Amino acid sequence: MDFSPGKEVEALLGRVRAFMDEHIYPREVELHLALDEEVGPGVPYPTGLAEIREKAKAEGLWNLFLPDDEYGMGLTNWQYAFLCEEMGRSPLLAPMAFNCAAPDTGNMEILTEYATAEQRERWLIPLLEGSIRSCFSMTEPETSGSDPTGLAAKAELEGGEWSINGRKWYTSGANGAAVAIAMVNTEPDAGPYQRASMILVPTDSQGFEMIRPLSVMGHTAGPGHWEVGYKDCRVPEESLLGTRGAGFLIAQDRLGPGRIHHCMRAIGTAERAIELMCLRAADREAFGGPLADKQFVQDFIAKSRMEIDQARLLTLKAAWMMDEVGKRAARQEISMIKVVAANMVMDVLDRAMQVHGGLGMTDDTPLAMMWRFSRMLRLADGADEVHKMVIARREVGRQLKKREAAETG
Repeated sequence: MDFSPGKEVEALLGRVRAFMDEHIYPREVELHLALDEEVGPGVPYPTGLAEIREKAKAEGLWNLFLPDDEYGMGLTNWQYAFLCEEMGRSPLLAPMAFNCAAPDTGNMEILTEYATAEQRERWLIPLLEGSIRSCFSMTEPETSGSDPTGLAAKAELEGGEWSINGRKWYTSGANGAAVAIAMVNTEPDAGPYQRASMILVPTDSQGFEMIRPLSVMGHTAGPGHWEVGYKDCRVPEESLLGTRGAGFLIAQDRLGPGRIHHCMRAIGTAERAIELMCLRAADREAFGGPLADKQFVQDFIAKSRMEIDQARLLTLKAAWMMDEVGKRAARQEISMIKVVAANMVMDVLDRAMQVHGGLGMTDDTPLAMMWRFSRMLRLADGADEVHKMVIARREVGRQLKKREAAETG
């Protein structure tokens, strides 16, 4: 493993950083408000952000996440991790600016891998070009989001059409999306990991209902996290993504790279937080001297620096393993970084907010926004507790195999 990004990625990183300095940070507050006020059916991006996206596309800073040479930059997971970290410094806006935002990234990845030629033409190409957005419709209010083998929403094939019925929530980005990828039960008599399929559902389909935006940390506007309903929602048989019963497998393929992206963005968020914490501590005078001279603040800063660097090294190792041995063979490392990075960023943000005092609770700095945005990471793409359970099971199995090998010589 080489922990330097290399000349190619270093150059790209410099371009991404310069673009964000010029176009993102100066307009951050304005663009956040515009997302809330302008996005809606048929409007995937606010005008100001759409203009910035066109500039990023013109500069070749576009679809950086895709390792596919035909559709993306051809970067490895390892290489993209460095760019993703930089985007995490403005975790909502920067990924959108470069067409590298979830859930579109994961949806584009599985469309690249599993879609038919017709599906690619209708959905993948517009997503790659940035003219539409998509959403991913898996989690349900009445079943455990951590155990998708129990999904209740179902689809039945009737006269050459899928008839879909069920309720989903946390369909992130549904407001303004043109298509949903719905994970639903199509094989009720199959085993738990072979019951679900993925189906492409245009959001203007009859029977697709936008029920309500979920209030997440008091926020309901913008692309949002929506509860949606499927009531006798009918789409052509050809809307099936991949093969019948392969939904769980496709979901796992989708989540591997997505977890790397989330973790690297979290590291970028934490880097911005420690930067703000250090500057505030150096500038703020209290009790006869700068906060930076107080031992408890020094403890905040030192812990944060160590935790960020540890999380980065573990995440880069996971990205390197995905490139070297594949995402399925790197499952243990991916689960570990998912827990480590999600907790690390919340700890660093909390300390940074504390050092800022009352200012840290306001939106006069980006800290409170980043805290609200980042808290979901301990649940998104698998709750901490589920990942820990899986990590422990694999570790116990590994140790048992070692003992068996030793006993049998």
